[in-house]
Amino acid sequence: MDAVQRKITVALLISTFLAAIEVTIISTAMPQIASSLGGLEHMSWVFAAYLLTTAVSTPIWGKLADLVGRRNIYITGVIIFLAGSLLCGFANSMAMLIVFRAVQGIGAGAINPVTFTIIADAFNFEQRARVQGLVSSMWGIAGIFGPLVGGFFVDYLTWHWVFFINIPFGLISMWMIGRHFKETLEKRKRKIDYGGALTFTVGMTALLYALLSFSQEEGEGIAVSEGLLVGLFATAVVFLGLFLVIQFKHQEPMMPLRLFRIRDVAVANAASFLTSSILIGLTAYLPLWTQKVLGMGATASGLTLIPLCVGWPLGAMMCAPLIARLGTKGVAILGASFIAGGSLALTSISTATPAWLLVSIIAVIGLGFGTAWTVYTVVIQSSVPVNMRGVAGSSNTLLRTLGQTIGIAVLGAVMNMIVVSGGGHEGESLAAGLHAVFAISAGIGAASLLVTLWIPKRQKEYYQQRGQQGN
Repeated sequence: MDAVQRKITVALLISTFLAAIEVTIISTAMPQIASSLGGLEHMSWVFAAYLLTTAVSTPIWGKLADLVGRRNIYITGVIIFLAGSLLCGFANSMAMLIVFRAVQGIGAGAINPVTFTIIADAFNFEQRARVQGLVSSMWGIAGIFGPLVGGFFVDYLTWHWVFFINIPFGLISMWMIGRHFKETLEKRKRKIDYGGALTFTVGMTALLYALLSFSQEEGEGIAVSEGLLVGLFATAVVFLGLFLVIQFKHQEPMMPLRLFRIRDVAVANAASFLTSSILIGLTAYLPLWTQKVLGMGATASGLTLIPLCVGWPLGAMMCAPLIARLGTKGVAILGASFIAGGSLALTSISTATPAWLLVSIIAVIGLGFGTAWTVYTVVIQSSVPVNMRGVAGSSNTLLRTLGQTIGIAVLGAVMNMIVVSGGGHEGESLAAGLHAVFAISAGIGAASLLVTLWIPKRQKEYYQQRGQQGN
């Protein structure tokens, strides 16, 4: 790795860390924010707005990165993200904060997939896994430090600094990419898929809004009637159907459907979708098990996920040497096995389970996510021509977000149904509901392992050849 590549790597690590920590840093600050701004009943939508706009904008940014250049879209995304951060810091009501979080999410929708595309462009196949591992590890590190940093700002400064801290680091990252990342664009007339972008935005917004509303417990979030819920799902079906029709007909579609005819891409995306639903189940319900079933405090419940956040970056950084020995398919299967095995082990935990065993299980799952997700990304970015890397990366980010959104809706519905129908002691009903969540997660883990087995066994020469193609 030369000096320029190191500077590009540092810039991408900074921006990825900012986008990742923005999901976790706000968690410890939200009680103070809600106390300051009011609107406690809408607190969950501060998170949901960011998730929704990130998911909807990601494929659009990915396609634009292929059309007008990675650097241009990356810088645009960072500017929007920083503008959203600044506005969030000055928000004086919960409604304003939700709107400005949505602006932040639009910027994050560009940062996440374009980061991986820049890595694919700036590094060869041998370097790619190493850099992808470093970037992926930022999510685990953000998971550890996010709540701590958020708590520090609330205790010693003000909650506004949760958002203001993004500004200097974002500017540094943007300057470094603008100065050091060079790319050559083919000069030709571009045909923007406006119809695809519009129908996708409307359809996906309706779908995610419906799923996010469906997953809310009674009395939380924004109330959605059954009639409106049906209308949202109907709108999603109609507009996403129109989106598919446009993708078949447009000369330069926003999401080329032929992308999913590439086996490597289709399998890695399917596995990412499935494992994402496991991830959201763990992050949402493991702290609940610690706090409500084991009777520990809120601090202990927050520490439950630290083994996951530690195992993740370790697994990601192990990817490069493991790929050299086992190949991409071997490492993907190893990671998926860790996820499936750890998820299965969670179905056997009880109030008598020793803490060291629970920590070990969660750490193994973290190792699995670090290795599997890094390899899925490398496989996807290395299996497509240069002019499809942006949209290929964004498809993976989108499916991960969909997996988490659908996963939290399904798992939440199952758990609530069991708790409500339990009729027994509240702790026993909750334990039964959480065991059902873990059992479903184990089933999904087994399915993701089976899907991962379908990843083709490729030599590095194949990926190098694909990366040199322009169509």
